[in-house]
Amino acid sequence: MDELPIQSGDDVVRVRQHVRVTAAKNGLSLVDQTKLVTAASELARNTLVHGGGGTARVEVVTSANGRTGIRLHFTDAGPGIADLDLALRDGWSSGNGLGLGLSGSRRLVDEFELNSTTGTGTTVVVVKWSR
Repeated sequence: MDELPIQSGDDVVRVRQHVRVTAAKNGLSLVDQTKLVTAASELARNTLVHGGGGTARVEVVTSANGRTGIRLHFTDAGPGIADLDLALRDGWSSGNGLGLGLSGSRRLVDEFELNSTTGTGTTVVVVKWSR
């Protein structure tokens, strides 16, 4: 498992590159690599912009039936998300974005878990499995 800081835009790029290399080395198709990298980019950007920075963990996992996957953990100690349902709604944004970060990321991966506490921070865990 690798842990990467997210404190600047350059870190967002490093997370994206690291996820792409890890996904390619572990048998994800080019399409699935692209989906995972896109989700990672959005989630890393959210960690930086809305959470004030944090960390990304990249982990290779194996399912019970032997499939390889990549699990990503994004964690920040920011203000948290007051309304999770609203934050996951297409088109809603707390900033100047298109409002596709969380909802779009959720559609791009096979598993998506979001935990947030107002005043404490947010954790997003996603998994993309090989086909």
